Amino acid sequence: MFCIAIDGPAGAGKSSVAKAAAEKLHFLYVDTGAIYRTIALYLLEKGIDPHDPQAAEAALPGIEVSLSHTEEGQRMFLNGEDVTARIRTEAVSMATSAAAAIPAVRAHLLGIQRGLAEKNNVLMDGRDIGTVVLPNAQLKVFLTASPEERARRRAAQLEQAGERADYEEILKEIKARDHQDSTRDIAPLKPAPDAVLLDTSGLSFTESVEALVGLARGRMASHE
Repeated sequence: MFCIAIDGPAGAGKSSVAKAAAEKLHFLYVDTGAIYRTIALYLLEKGIDPHDPQAAEAALPGIEVSLSHTEEGQRMFLNGEDVTARIRTEAVSMATSAAAAIPAVRAHLLGIQRGLAEKNNVLMDGRDIGTVVLPNAQLKVFLTASPEERARRRAAQLEQAGERADYEEILKEIKARDHQDSTRDIAPLKPAPDAVLLDTSGLSFTESVEALVGLARGRMASHE
């Protein structure tokens, strides 16, 4: 199987770019952030503090996470219930970073992620795919953009959805999330030593997708 590992900070467009690239490459796309978001959603809805490692670990036996791939994309299921829409709130975003720093949570989900890569050509994105989950991936990419560019994109998304967007507040949250993700003790956000840097700050969405597809096809050709 050929594995492509995509890592990068929150709001860099990893999921949308990776999903589009996977379609062009006919690879299975796996959004690992959505898997962690599902765990965070469970903790929040059960009133469990995602910053409490002991409480989170104790809850794990009662959490069944699964995913399916449809024409609409990856769907996330929590104990058999489709929670794809409910995992995309700002509260879940912050809780996810905290929950993902807990070793027991990461160990609980590692098998799911590696199992998908063993059976499919995958394009998997997250925070530690190239460094921890798929250290032997044939291509590792660190996909990023400046905090200001990521805040601008997020504000535009909210405005298009008819929601209020405070650019300065969004920028503050993005920088806080970056700090939280990059300084945690377990699997901190960082490029793998052999990762290719792809900065999309000055690129359109289409250009970002084509850049990733080009990297993938070049690496695949060298492995034939």
